[in-house]
This record gives sequence, C-alpha cells and structure tokens, in this order.
Amino acid sequence: MKKIVIFYSLNNNTKFIAEKIKEEINADILELKPEKEIPRTEPMRHFWGGKQVLMKETPPLKKYDINLDDYDTLIIGTPVWAFNFTPPVRTFLKENKIKNKKIILFCTFEAAKGKTFKNLRKELKDNDIVAEIEFRSVLKKQEENIKKLQDFIEKVIEKI
Repeated sequence: MKKIVIFYSLNNNTKFIAEKIKEEINADILELKPEKEIPRTEPMRHFWGGKQVLMKETPPLKKYDINLDDYDTLIIGTPVWAFNFTPPVRTFLKENKIKNKKIILFCTFEAAKGKTFKNLRKELKDNDIVAEIEFRSVLKKQEENIKKLQDFIEKVIEKI
C-alpha cells in the first residue's frame, strides 16, 4: 500500500507536520507550490489569502509529477485560512479528480479550524475519509503536536 502526503504550507507549520507524517509512516510527499505566492507579512497575508478563499480562487500551481493511481492512501494537509482550506489545495483537488482512495485530512491553525474538514469532505465525497486531525500553534508547541501526531498515527495506522 503506497501512501503520499500532499500539502500546502505558507509559514512552515503545515510543512512541519507533513514531514513528520512522512517520517512516521514512510510515505512519499508532495508540497504544493503556487506559481505566485501571496505575501507572508501581516496584514497583507490575511487580506490576499482571505480574498482567495472567499472567492474560491484556484491559483496556478508549479508543475508537479505524481500519478495518484500509484497510491492507495492520500494524507492531505492545509493551513486554515478564513476558516477553510487553502486555495492551492483547492487547485490540486480541481486538477485531480480523486476517487476511491483512503484519505486522511489534517489542518494547522492559530485561531480555529472552522469548516475546513467539512468542506474538504464535500470536495472528496467519492473517497473513504479515514480520519481527521487538527494541530494548533504547531511551531510554538512542537513537542505537544508531535506527541499528538504519534498518538493519532498509532490509532489510525491499521486503517490504512
């Protein structure tokens, strides 16, 4: 059974978790990168990121080379922007009609996850959503989040 972690990360919180998952379950990894990144500084990050989420924009991604047919399980990660998943993840889901896969969802945030998982489940309705997990203040609480991830993987690993 092949597994891949697919994620987008602006400020390395989601990347931190994605890389830990890759190590823990021996998965391949794909980092989604927009052709043009939004500003990292506040308040511009919140303005442009929020606008993209609310308008359901699908920014072009840099080329990636994977064949999803090679994988049984997809672990999809996103930061939470405007209480939802990010536009680069939306682009990936639009470009790849994902069906009949086992899916694990994870998100990272500072304030609240909002409807992130609900909206991702809707986009991935033709799949088996095995589990979901959220991580708050990832880089500020690394040890706590690593422990949470390890406990989660122990519970979920037999399902994948």
